[in-house]
Amino acid sequence: MNQTLEGIDSLTLNITDEIHVQASLEATFAAILEEMGPYNRGGEGQPMPMKLEAWPGGRWYRDLGGENGHFWGQVQAIKRPSLLEITGPLFMSSAVVSNVQYRLSEKAGGTLIQFRHTAFGVIEERYRANAPNGWRGLQVRIQRRAEAGR
Repeated sequence: MNQTLEGIDSLTLNITDEIHVQASLEATFAAILEEMGPYNRGGEGQPMPMKLEAWPGGRWYRDLGGENGHFWGQVQAIKRPSLLEITGPLFMSSAVVSNVQYRLSEKAGGTLIQFRHTAFGVIEERYRANAPNGWRGLQVRIQRRAEAGR
């Protein structure tokens, strides 16, 4: 048996972002649900529709049909239109748990989204390297959708 011991830093992931959206809280929250759900996109911008059951305990998953798919997480907390919190493995197929938070507040002329993704577990380097860009792409799409619908 081979065993490698690594520091705690190799077991954690912490990504934060602030997004200023020129739209109402309600429009921004709706855009989050739509972009995380049916309008979601994969790493190369290809459609990757997801299902987001927007209630406490609701699932967030990719439905491939025929009872196949990928479970990403569950809604841990939802308080429309100011909070969406999800916990689960997300896109990582390893022993890991994540917490994702979207906290929304009114700011002059729009909405401030405070985003945080924290994770603990066996986080492969490819996930660590790609996660910031993946989340940033989602944030840009949320902002565009909210501002287009204001």
